[in-house]
Amino acid sequence: MATILSVSGSPSATSRTARLLRHLDDRLRDQGHDVTPLDVRTLPAEALLGADFRHPAVVEATALFEEADGVVIGTPVYKAAYSGLLKTLLDLLPQYALTGKTVLPLATGGSTAHVLAIDYALRPVLSSMGAAHIVPGWFTLDKDLTAGENGTLSVAPGTAEALAQVTDTFSRLLGGRTTVLAPTG
Repeated sequence: MATILSVSGSPSATSRTARLLRHLDDRLRDQGHDVTPLDVRTLPAEALLGADFRHPAVVEATALFEEADGVVIGTPVYKAAYSGLLKTLLDLLPQYALTGKTVLPLATGGSTAHVLAIDYALRPVLSSMGAAHIVPGWFTLDKDLTAGENGTLSVAPGTAEALAQVTDTFSRLLGGRTTVLAPTG
């Protein structure tokens, strides 16, 4: 099927945002896609903050964007916008790094006051980078995500249904199966 890059813009090692993305990555894999996770926080800070376009980690991240058919971008919302960490990476990518790609924007936050951050902060930058199609994203309240000690994630039922719907729409646009198949033998 499609090659998907799943990008977490959270600076936290115990991020609900990253856990949510990894949870959705599994759903996309079950639908036949090849998913590569990228946690921006693992890229060298000196390369990101110093705008070192030639740093091997930045070159590798750029190549992951080039190779992807679709991109899932997740971010916690800070000050009504996407994370500064995500911004540093997006600033280092070529101007039209998303040309021809389908993009699913996701955000997490503590308050419904930030629900429009996807549409007013993230969507414009993704559009300016040439995304062919930005599917309707989803804002998830932190209270709807419960992280287990073993790295698992529980998603509140209504939120889980909404996330499944936006993820399946993204998958369908990339040519994936939207019915999760049971494991065989």
